[in-house]
Amino acid sequence: MSALRLAEAPSSLQLPHVWQGGELGCQEGGVTPSGHGELDAQLPGQGWPVGGLVEVLQSQPEDHAWRLLLPALAQALKEHTGPVVLVHPPRVPFGPSLRAQSLPAERLLWLRADKPAARLWATEQALRCSEVAAVLAWLPQAKNAELRRLHIASQQQGRLFFAFRPLTTRNDSSPARLRLLLEGRETLQVHVLKRRGPPLSAPVELAAHAGRLAEVLQARRAAPAQAMPPVPPPRPSRQPSPQLATHRSLHALDRLAMPG
Repeated sequence: MSALRLAEAPSSLQLPHVWQGGELGCQEGGVTPSGHGELDAQLPGQGWPVGGLVEVLQSQPEDHAWRLLLPALAQALKEHTGPVVLVHPPRVPFGPSLRAQSLPAERLLWLRADKPAARLWATEQALRCSEVAAVLAWLPQAKNAELRRLHIASQQQGRLFFAFRPLTTRNDSSPARLRLLLEGRETLQVHVLKRRGPPLSAPVELAAHAGRLAEVLQARRAAPAQAMPPVPPPRPSRQPSPQLATHRSLHALDRLAMPG
C-alpha cells in the first residue's frame, strides 16, 4: 500500500496539535516580530525565535545586518535593562545612524575577540547573562558542535541570538532552526534556507535602506541627470614676447657692464 501523503490527509486525521509537513510550523517558545511584515509572514510564529540560534549567511560580514535586525533589537531593549552584545563585529557601529533608528549606541556592548576560541567563550558568557537583551556574534570558524552549545545556551536563557557566518558554510550542517542568506544591493534579498515548514523557493525582498535614506536614494535615481556646465578654455598665460625678453636681457647685461 502506498504511503499516505500528509498534504492529502483527510481532515479527520489532521489533529490541531500535530504539525503537518506542508504547513508553516509554530515556533516553540516566544517570538519577536522582525519589523518586516513580508518576512514575518514566512517565519514560524511570525517573528524571530526568542531562545535559539538564528544563522545569517553573507558574502560580506557587515552587509545589511543592521537593516535586517534593527526593529527587533530596538524592541528587545525596551523589554530588557541590559545591552545588546556584539561579539567581534567587522566594523565599529555608527552611533548616530543607529540612534536615528531607535537603537541608542550606549546600549551596545562591543566585545573584541581576535581568536575563534575567545569569540566562542565571549558569546556563551553573554548568552548566559540574565540582563543581556540580545547577542550578535560573528563566528566564521565555529564548528557544528560549538554552535550547538551556543544554541542550547540561548534556549536556556531565552535570548535573541544571531550568528553571522560566511557563504562557504551554506552546505554545512547546523543546529539552527532558522537559517537565512542575505544578498543584494538595491534591495535586500532574504533567502530562507531552513525553517520549520515547506521550502521557500523565492527570496523575501526588503528595502536595503530604511526610512528617509531610502527616499533620498530613490529620488536621486529618479532625477534626470543634469548636464555639467561647459568648462571654459584655459586662459593663455601672459608670457613676455621674445622681443621684450631680449630687450630685458640686454638691459641687464648693460647694467652689469657699468663700472661701480
